[in-house]
Amino acid sequence: MDTAGINADKAAGAETSTEETTSAATALRYPVAPGHRVNVRSGPGTSYGVVKVLPYGARVPINCQCPGTRVSGPYGTTNLWSNIGNGQFVSDSYIKTGSDGYVAPHCS
Repeated sequence: MDTAGINADKAAGAETSTEETTSAATALRYPVAPGHRVNVRSGPGTSYGVVKVLPYGARVPINCQCPGTRVSGPYGTTNLWSNIGNGQFVSDSYIKTGSDGYVAPHCS
């Protein structure tokens, strides 16, 4: 099993659960902006429906990223959207990735 993603989180001081270890062993989990409950949409833009709302303190995997609606948030203004699950997208302006660009492959 490749544990590089888990070890990177541990090195950053993050705790991982058994569920994260078994279901997302290679996926880094990025923190959502503190103090924000963030809308998760069915596509990469604000015109897509909200499928759920992330709770305060959430950490999310980024499977792939793509351009979409331009959004301003705590981490700047961007048109970059991150896929965090099947049919689930969050604006990169609400995810602390440490980068202004892509940190994952482009979504196909």
